[in-house]
Amino acid sequence: MRDEIRQQPAAIERTLKAEWRKVRRLKDHLSKNRPRLIVLAARGTSDNAAQFGRYLLEISTGIPVSLAAPSVYTLYSSQIDLRDTLVVAISQSGESTDTNLVLERAKQAGALTIGITNESESTLARLAADTFLVRAGKEKSVAATKTYTGQIFCFYLLAYALGAPILLDDLELLPGRADSALRLENEIQARAERYCFMQHAVCIGRGLNYSNSFELALKLMETCYVVAERFSSADLLHGPIAMVEARFPAFVFAPSGVTWKSTLDMIARLDSIKAETLIFTDRANTDAANSGTLSGRALVIPARLVHKGDLPEELFTPIPYIIPGQLLAASLAEVKRLDPDRPRTLNKVTRTM
Repeated sequence: MRDEIRQQPAAIERTLKAEWRKVRRLKDHLSKNRPRLIVLAARGTSDNAAQFGRYLLEISTGIPVSLAAPSVYTLYSSQIDLRDTLVVAISQSGESTDTNLVLERAKQAGALTIGITNESESTLARLAADTFLVRAGKEKSVAATKTYTGQIFCFYLLAYALGAPILLDDLELLPGRADSALRLENEIQARAERYCFMQHAVCIGRGLNYSNSFELALKLMETCYVVAERFSSADLLHGPIAMVEARFPAFVFAPSGVTWKSTLDMIARLDSIKAETLIFTDRANTDAANSGTLSGRALVIPARLVHKGDLPEELFTPIPYIIPGQLLAASLAEVKRLDPDRPRTLNKVTRTM
């Protein structure tokens, strides 16, 4: 798992170089066949990447996006009107049975289909009209890391193809930004011991980093056997904050930009409860990086991860922000003397219907 976390900058760079020509062709096609709706189908970590895709695509293109409920297709055999719809299936292995069935039904209904997968010879890659290949190389650890960030990166490519004001120059910065997050590895290893006996936690993110709250929680659950709940800062206030008490661990994604004020209010609320708070941020968020109040509780990526343009300034934070979370899960598993590559009762490929 740790080796694959370190491979992420190179994997993102390979994906950009290999897929860029295809993305340009797809952009031409989609400009003439713009969908009225986008539906994303996935399970597990890929579903968390789809959560990011929903925010990114709606924010950057204005096209409504829905997350598919695969059981509607697999168990209830419902016929869904998918005219003028783009259906995107996301799967690390490309062999998720229910995700592939959604894709197959979408093709039968006349939808435009796209796959995002790490496996070029997979069923998903054969079914989809077009496929973005995550060029991550074979992922051996059961806990997905480099394929998650690769899928997120492919959503940037898809947004570009749908007309979002994303530039190639922006995308070329992402491998370096991922690499900057890796520089926190030693600090995170030192911090992990503090959470050795953690049994419960809450992970908090909002907007473009909402998906990361789900993904960090999943990594803590599957590699460290911690019961981890995930919420946006807004949803946590609608009841679940009642479970948080003194010394309750809370992991917060806190970029600068439009979500910072509500996140800072949430941190203040957690402080009033005396929760154990760890904050993921970067040097662009000077309030978090330099605040005496947050001193010692912030993992600050040593880079200014701010986007300058028409889209939100935190647009490109999700990939570098999840990397410290991945490292925390890997480090905590080592502290607890667990094997994050082979979690109990789990397999790399999961097939459900």
